Amino acid sequence: MKFEKKRASTKQEIPTASMPDIVFMLLLFFMVATTLREVDVLVQFRLPEAKAIEKIENKRLISYIWIGKDGKIQLNDNIVVLEQIQDLMYKKRVELPNVIVSLRIDKSSDMGIVTDIQQSLRKADARRINYSAMLKH
Repeated sequence: MKFEKKRASTKQEIPTASMPDIVFMLLLFFMVATTLREVDVLVQFRLPEAKAIEKIENKRLISYIWIGKDGKIQLNDNIVVLEQIQDLMYKKRVELPNVIVSLRIDKSSDMGIVTDIQQSLRKADARRINYSAMLKH
């Protein structure tokens, strides 16, 4: 009489029951943690240099105004004319009272247009203004 060894019938598979839960948690994490670039810059500009700069932490409160080399003005995603800035920024300030206006001005721009934009922002009661610059090395 021969004796045969009984082999344990264990499965060599990796359990995948919790895989959808893990994938969903990872997807949710990356959706919450990722910030997407919201604005496409349509004007050409080179920022001036500064010896000391300070970063704004809460970027959700920022509304950007670019002034290009050729004098074009871009407010967030749209090219605008000077006369539109007051109304657009007033509407923005009403829906977001703590809005910070970040001016990104080409370093060779005419100061007259910058002064006109500042006056429009005052009339719109958007008084929190930030001037963007590059750190001078």
